[in-house]
Amino acid sequence: MSQNRYMSAEPVAPGLRERKKVRTRAVIRSEAFRLFEEQGYAETTIEQIAEAADVSPSTFFRYFPTKEQLVLADDLDPLMMEVFESQPADVPLFTAFIRASEGMFSLLEPEELEFERRRQKLLNSVPELKRAVWQEMSRTIDMVAAMVAKRMGKQPDDLHVRALAGAMVGPVIAVMDQAQGDIEVVMDAVKYVAERLTVGADE
Repeated sequence: MSQNRYMSAEPVAPGLRERKKVRTRAVIRSEAFRLFEEQGYAETTIEQIAEAADVSPSTFFRYFPTKEQLVLADDLDPLMMEVFESQPADVPLFTAFIRASEGMFSLLEPEELEFERRRQKLLNSVPELKRAVWQEMSRTIDMVAAMVAKRMGKQPDDLHVRALAGAMVGPVIAVMDQAQGDIEVVMDAVKYVAERLTVGADE
């Protein structure tokens, strides 16, 4: 994904070296996912991924510290934060979060969206990755809390800010097993919770 899409003003085109790094990283991930789907996550080694991507194992480690991090790495966070911050101040927090999520996905190229679907499906189908996802959730809540805090003019460690961040991330956690990478299912869950909180209704 191009970094330019993350920038809101006067983007500067990346140089040749930076473009090469982006391509190499993308090839490593693409070949890794192909191997994961063909022969299984546990059965795929870093050496096999490096060979398929035509790089050395040491080059692999320059981009990803572990095989697990290759899957966990979320390249969409900067875009999510930018779209969230672009929402008008009078838009309710949950609505801004939903619009930012949908807006982020709408900016992806078809192949980028498909890659994210594959990544989410893998994260929620491999036991060792699922455990890692739960550990990563605290980082996700930290990120959302930072977004919410900036919008509210508070500190990210404010208890109310943390509670709101948890409420936004909660639906994602609750349905990720059933969703199996289906982004629409996740967004429907977030919208459902937002609607119930707004009207104070139970079902």
